[in-house]
Amino acid sequence: MKKIPETEAIFENVLKENQASDQNVNSLRISIDTKAKVKIGNLSRGGKSRTLEPKSADDHDTEWQAILVPFGILNTQSDQLSIYMGQSAETTDFIVDCLTDWWHNNQSDYTELEELVIDLDGGPAIRSDRTQFIKRIVELSQTIGLRIRLIYYPPYRAQV
Repeated sequence: MKKIPETEAIFENVLKENQASDQNVNSLRISIDTKAKVKIGNLSRGGKSRTLEPKSADDHDTEWQAILVPFGILNTQSDQLSIYMGQSAETTDFIVDCLTDWWHNNQSDYTELEELVIDLDGGPAIRSDRTQFIKRIVELSQTIGLRIRLIYYPPYRAQV
C-alpha cells in the first residue's frame, strides 16, 4: 500500500486528538462502525457450520428472510462494546438512533462529561459532507447537552 504525506498527516492528527480526549477527564472517546450485512435464512454459509450436526440448507442461496446490519459502539476507555442490529440499510438515521439509544443507556456513568469524541471512518452514511448526518449529530449534541467532535480516519488507499 502506498503511503502519501497527506494520509500520514491525517493519522498524526487523529492520534493527537485521540490522546487529548483520553487525557481529558471531561471527555469520552468512542469508536463506531457498521459491519458487513448478514443475510438471515436457510443458507449454506459456504458449507461451514457452528454446530456438531450440519444443518441442511437450500440448494441455492437466493432467498433470505431478512438482512441484519450490525453496528458497533466501542467505549475506548472501558473496552465495552455495544452491538446494535438493524434491518435496513446502513443509514444516517439508523446510526444516530443507535448513538442516541447508547447514550440514554450509559449517560448515568458520565455525569461530569462535557464532550463526546467519536472515531469513525468516512463511510457513505457518515461522511462529513453528508448533510443529514451532520444535522442529526448537531441535534443529538443539543439534546444531550454535550459537545460532539467527529474524528475521521483517512481512507486506506492513496488517492492518486
